[in-house]
Amino acid sequence: MADFGRVITAMVTPMDRTLAVDYDKAAALAKRLVEGGSDGLVVSGTTGESPTLTDEERIRLFRTVKQAVGDGTAVIAGTGTYDTAHSIHLTEEAERVGCDGILLVNPYYNKPSQEGLYQHFKAIANRTHLPVMLYNIQGRTSVNCEPQTIARLAEVPNIVAVKEASGSLDQMSQIRRLTPPSFKLYSGDDSLTLPLLAVGGAGVVSVASHVAGREIGEMIDAFFAGNVRRATELHLRLWPLFKVLFITSNPTPVKAAMALTGFDCGGLRLPLLEATPKEREQIAGVLKQFALVAA
Repeated sequence: MADFGRVITAMVTPMDRTLAVDYDKAAALAKRLVEGGSDGLVVSGTTGESPTLTDEERIRLFRTVKQAVGDGTAVIAGTGTYDTAHSIHLTEEAERVGCDGILLVNPYYNKPSQEGLYQHFKAIANRTHLPVMLYNIQGRTSVNCEPQTIARLAEVPNIVAVKEASGSLDQMSQIRRLTPPSFKLYSGDDSLTLPLLAVGGAGVVSVASHVAGREIGEMIDAFFAGNVRRATELHLRLWPLFKVLFITSNPTPVKAAMALTGFDCGGLRLPLLEATPKEREQIAGVLKQFALVAA
């Protein structure tokens, strides 16, 4: 499934009281997200606490979510690490269990050069038939995959998209100029989705879609239908939600939000912590504006 859609949710990983992965709840959450407007799901990305998941947990999550949503929804496996060989292994396993695509984050900590980034992503893509979405986020990885490097990678047949989380519309514009129209440019920040659409974006890999997927989809659909005024109205209405879900390290706020809306996805594995009372109060205040707080 090369068409990932417009609203892709970077799914949290539900945990039980012992902080073991709750696979039954993961399946239920996947179905809930699709019913709530998600076209696709990223499993075991940053929002899914991928750094603290074992390979076995990741692979079981890939299988569980794909079985839950079936063929009508793109399941994109987060298989990127700072080790090319390890990333290839996870990618091959994601393909084996039926995922529709993979998400490859910039290698973190070891700070490769632009040529190193190119060779890393190309090597992984060459070992799978699945379509690949790059994930460019300097803030979490210490390296920026520069527009010229992304343009080179777009020439690899199955590298078809990028989740761009640089926060720079200039960089997003340059990527759009240098890549073919078939190469999809997704926002990695909910608050920049509408501006990115204006410079050639295709949609968003979203955190806020856990609680506002239909509204985000309506905003994107309005833009593509030429109703920019309506899209802007929705963007400005949703903006407080976009911002409050990042008042501390992701996915702490969105897990708090899910619990407040009545679908508790459990705690977080260290070194992340649950939201403080003050943070929960802030999140609840915004959710009340959308009538999302559970009674």
